[in-house]
Amino acid sequence: MTDTFVVTGGAGFIGSHLVDALLAEGNRVVVIDDLSSGDERRINPAAEFELFDIDDPERLDSVVDKASPRAIYHLAAQSSITKSVKDPRRDCDVNVRGTLQLLEAARRCAAPLVFTSSAGVLYGNLAPLPTPERFVPSPIAPYGASKWAAEAYIDTWANSSRLPHAVLRLANVYGRRQSPAGEVGVVAIFSYSLWRGERPRMYGHGKPTRDYIHVADVVEAMIRATGVRGTFNVATGFETSVEDVYSTLAGAAGSSIEPELLPLRDGELRRSCVDPSHAERTLGFRARVGVKDGLRRTYRELVEEFEAEASRESATTR
Repeated sequence: MTDTFVVTGGAGFIGSHLVDALLAEGNRVVVIDDLSSGDERRINPAAEFELFDIDDPERLDSVVDKASPRAIYHLAAQSSITKSVKDPRRDCDVNVRGTLQLLEAARRCAAPLVFTSSAGVLYGNLAPLPTPERFVPSPIAPYGASKWAAEAYIDTWANSSRLPHAVLRLANVYGRRQSPAGEVGVVAIFSYSLWRGERPRMYGHGKPTRDYIHVADVVEAMIRATGVRGTFNVATGFETSVEDVYSTLAGAAGSSIEPELLPLRDGELRRSCVDPSHAERTLGFRARVGVKDGLRRTYRELVEEFEAEASRESATTR
């Protein structure tokens, strides 16, 4: 019997990889996305696509009720830190109210939810490194606050509905299909600049650290967490500086371009590294893609995407 899954944000970077993995296992997948940051071309044609904002309760209820999914993967979000600072109300509407509406739909369908939160912006600058899940979050931007609030609703609804909802606090995810547009996704941003032969901007003078995890590992963790209640860090447990990321990518590009060094922006962390041992013990999950190998592979894959996009744009202007 074919299982049905709903994936919000399924046209996004991580969501599209998850959709591919679920379809590869012979499942039916319903994608919900408003394409505010996603790209319809990323959606596997074997999936069913519903175009709307999760902040639309009537449409959300109708689609989820009709799908009657075995589980719901919730990746749709307002994920820009700077946008959350400029417009915290919109950030709250999407990330908190949208999650609450999805939880109510999940309750009616008796479907467990797997929610993607963000480890870095949630734990803040005062967290011990690597940070365990038991550390009380101290977000420094509205985006982190909205993710924490959404987590609280998920935990409360898990208590009341007895559904095994899971929260995955993701480290910095990278991989193919990551967009170089905007401020998130430093691996894609650096790769795009290197491909174009341009000097990229490096905030925090290259000193901030992050825990970088490949998207393939994240998808595996999400599938393993389906139907398991709890909050889990999904990470490698290793710190890598921004300047080391750039050095690895520049080596893959064969480039000697020096980046422009700038101060850290408002709402950004100085250091971030999270402890993945709880996910390893409970989910049997351990990141398998090494950072340096993953970055070099990702650079090659992203360049293929950049070149394909450039060819499409060239063809349309002829």
